[in-house]
Amino acid sequence: MINLFVGFDPREAVAYHVFCNSIIQNTSVPVQITPLVLSQLQEFNETHDDRSNDFVYSRFLTPYLSDFKGWAIFADGDMICQGDLKELIDMADPTKAVMVVKHDYQTKATQKYLGNINENYPRKNWSSVILWNCEHPKHKILTPDFVSKQTGKFLHRFSWLDDQDIGELPLEWNWLASEYRVNREAKLIHFTLGTPCFKDYKNSDMADIWYHYYDLSQKGFDQ
Repeated sequence: MINLFVGFDPREAVAYHVFCNSIIQNTSVPVQITPLVLSQLQEFNETHDDRSNDFVYSRFLTPYLSDFKGWAIFADGDMICQGDLKELIDMADPTKAVMVVKHDYQTKATQKYLGNINENYPRKNWSSVILWNCEHPKHKILTPDFVSKQTGKFLHRFSWLDDQDIGELPLEWNWLASEYRVNREAKLIHFTLGTPCFKDYKNSDMADIWYHYYDLSQKGFDQ
């Protein structure tokens, strides 16, 4: 069983459901999918005022929500999974606290979906896919109270860890659509600037792949 936590924002709920469908279509083992819905995280007092979406900070509760046991995956909800998540979980390195794609890029766009400012910063998008070693002792501090009081800079740069605690995943497991070249073979396509469900991004790079899984999600409704 793979434990997967997915960021959920009601403003793009359709993106969450299409992403989950793509996971179901392509993963070869059972997956337990947990949406990170703020209204359900009653112990977490979300007071940050710099959120571009509802799950900017709740992703760091993954070890806590897993009872600090085993491995879990966090992924943003604006993705499409074309790979088998078993391949991703099989990369788990017990000597690491987290494993991420270590992006090193400057964004092509100063603004993204819903008018949110898109700034460059160190380790940008590292936290959008995280393979968590939930039982790593350094994660014990990641309680709801602790996370609610930390800055984005501290959390998204994994500042509670040393650099050697952060393992590296292949780029294909967090391929940034419209930021990187078109890669139709990517395992996880991340529509980081805007999911094609938004009109401004309906014709963005690889949007047709997103629509393919959207169409699969609609099967049966018109019958």
